[in-house]
Amino acid sequence: MLTVETRHAVHPEQAKSMDTEALRRHFLASEMFREGEIRLIYTHYDRFVMGAAVPAGGNLVLDQVAETKTPSFLDRREMGIVNVGDTGTVAAGGESWTLERGDVLYLGMGAGAVSFGGEGRFYITSCPAHHTYPNKLIRLSDSKEVKLGASETSNKRTINQFIHPLVMESCQLVLGYTRLEDGSVWNTIPSHIHDRRMEAYLYFGMEPQARVLHLMGEPQETRHLFIGNEEGAISPPWSIHSGAGIGSYTFIWAMAGDNVDYTDMDFIQPEDLR
Repeated sequence: MLTVETRHAVHPEQAKSMDTEALRRHFLASEMFREGEIRLIYTHYDRFVMGAAVPAGGNLVLDQVAETKTPSFLDRREMGIVNVGDTGTVAAGGESWTLERGDVLYLGMGAGAVSFGGEGRFYITSCPAHHTYPNKLIRLSDSKEVKLGASETSNKRTINQFIHPLVMESCQLVLGYTRLEDGSVWNTIPSHIHDRRMEAYLYFGMEPQARVLHLMGEPQETRHLFIGNEEGAISPPWSIHSGAGIGSYTFIWAMAGDNVDYTDMDFIQPEDLR
């Protein structure tokens, strides 16, 4: 079963007047992981798509998606898949891969229909592409590891870069995930914006009752979302994206836009936020 939801772009002036319900309707990505289903959110931020496939021991196929107006979803797109569940399989273009929890699979433009199987819980990201790069399975040991923060500031964390220029080539999709160390709660501090790229987060590895206070909005007009396990946030180019969580958690970050320069960002120091 395939379900696709469309999210239109929001101007920052409009976001200033939104109440909690409106903010969640436009920027919170929830209910993506449902057993036996593929559920996608098609955004008008750089035509980025996020979603999930949960085969639950069966087989799910992602092929034609009406919103792209192409015979197959990946005809003019690339895709990044992260398994946040148990062992699962993904097949496309005559190839098949086994993904353990935390593995990332990149599928290039023209890979064809994508099949999901096993007990995996597959987080899906996709954006338009202009060139075909090879399909590639990237395990944690193959990623580029960056350590940031400190225990004293409650933001000691490890960043693993997977679909990234230092690891592999892609058209415009950049993806990785950040793991907070024990006792640390703050992610992506100091906050930043990058007007040339949108970004999406997916939080996972959380206890059912836990929440992340996700900060968003313009630096001088911040807003927030309370986000649970396997829920995400859509971050427009004008918005900051950072937060603090209750208990341990990991978040997947994925970006699309004008470039693949991970360091292309404008930092906003905490004392300058409002």
